[in-house]
Amino acid sequence: MLIDLVCFFNSEKVNFAEYFKPMKYQYQLRLTPEAASKTALLKSAVSLHSGIPEKKITHIQVLKRSIDARQKAVMINLKVEVYVDELFGPEVFSLPDYPDVSNREEVFIIGAGPAGLFAALRCIELGKKPIVIERGKDVRSRRRDLKALNIEHIVNEDSNYCFGEGGAGTYSDGKLYTRSKKRGDVNRILELFVGFGATKEILIDAHPHIGTNKLPAIIAKMREIIIRQGGDVLFETRVTDLVIKDNKICGIKTMKGESFSTKNVILATGHSARDIFELLDRKGIKIEAKPFALGVRVEHPQQLIDKIQYKCDDRGEYLPPSPYSIVKQVNGRGIYSFCMCPGGVIAPCATSPGEVVTNGWSPSKRDQPTANSGIVVELRLSDFSKYGNSPLSGMQFQKSIEQTAWHLGGETQRVPAQRMVDFIEGKISRDLPKTSYKPGITSAALKDVFPEFIHDTLKNGFKEFGKTMKGYLTNEAIIHAPESRTSSPVRIPRDYKTLEHIDIKGLFPCGEGAGYAGGIISAAIDGEKCAENCIALMS
Repeated sequence: MLIDLVCFFNSEKVNFAEYFKPMKYQYQLRLTPEAASKTALLKSAVSLHSGIPEKKITHIQVLKRSIDARQKAVMINLKVEVYVDELFGPEVFSLPDYPDVSNREEVFIIGAGPAGLFAALRCIELGKKPIVIERGKDVRSRRRDLKALNIEHIVNEDSNYCFGEGGAGTYSDGKLYTRSKKRGDVNRILELFVGFGATKEILIDAHPHIGTNKLPAIIAKMREIIIRQGGDVLFETRVTDLVIKDNKICGIKTMKGESFSTKNVILATGHSARDIFELLDRKGIKIEAKPFALGVRVEHPQQLIDKIQYKCDDRGEYLPPSPYSIVKQVNGRGIYSFCMCPGGVIAPCATSPGEVVTNGWSPSKRDQPTANSGIVVELRLSDFSKYGNSPLSGMQFQKSIEQTAWHLGGETQRVPAQRMVDFIEGKISRDLPKTSYKPGITSAALKDVFPEFIHDTLKNGFKEFGKTMKGYLTNEAIIHAPESRTSSPVRIPRDYKTLEHIDIKGLFPCGEGAGYAGGIISAAIDGEKCAENCIALMS
């Protein structure tokens, strides 16, 4: 058994058995996947290298876990806490003591994605009443519209993979990893998720993931607590106007003809709420075009990705399906993997008729036979020049590609697709296998979907990927087009300190749609911050 262990409190490997008193000790271990998975082997490893007799070890708690596949032998890095003659009491992650806010001052929150939900919960924690307005349906009702999208190719503009309770994250994987450690307290958000029903594994794994199959129940519990504590959640209520007077927010109007008076609005509508971007632009509320990334979603057999990443024909029972992450520069432009989904599927994420959009997700077990990832190209503001200097130029660029793909795919939710080697060689794929994308695929030349610079960057990028990941460049890989909703094409500018819109008092642009987050965790953190700042200014 290959083991490498370093003790935190002493770097010398000596027998400390006689010195160990009833208490807890922390260690860093490097183990084979089998040793990391089996309690008996893990216990033997700790005993062997620490000198603690096995009979004195009452419990081993894994604190952190990551996979190291850089060498031929794949290893697991663990940080563990060892209980010596100590009883182990599992840590309980309880939710905050949320007060009843039924009769408290109101804060209106537009959007029930992670930014909006965590903003609402933080409002309650701080003694204010959140009124959450969501254009889509609750998580259970959303399923019927997703089925219609997948099977009947019917796009409901208010209820789809992007709109509805929980936002895009609910039915689009549930990854909880963020590189943005400076944004705020990541552990607080993870612990709240555990309090709402997520497994404690998300506190341990280097790249935590809940899974699309488990997220709906967690999101529903958040909503139940918001309502139980006196907040309101209004579904199927699309906001159509913001009432502004003297550069201050003073109301909201909805498609149902309702009007709400308010001095405080947290705008958390997500990266696909094009109608909100158009509303702000039409009303002269400052917004800005923002660079984003756009490309395709590529599907490989999961076994092939495992073979490439783990350097073995069969990963065995102790390793999870392998992800991958890759970044290259091609002619001075970045191309990289985005939202990689091991053991996952590709999903249709259009939000309006006449367009096709792809995204990916994985169930909690990541047990599907295919792996998929967005492979996207870095865009610049100058790429949108065809659409003038409008703050909506990036959105129009995005929309044009989605509409072109819709036409090439047969004007349904089928997407144009091509085998990877055929794409590089400029050949139409004569035959395409069935992929995980349920609405289906249509053989097409993907060079007709994209501007030349994106097509060339993708083509040369795949060649570079093949040099780094031997076996990645294969006709077994099927390219689906487009992957276009990586982040918002618009930024809604806000004051650095107060987080209010730079011109409109009481309006707090929030989360991915405003251009200040990139995933569930960062959106949740931003939602909490906006709630805190909003309430601070109400005082």
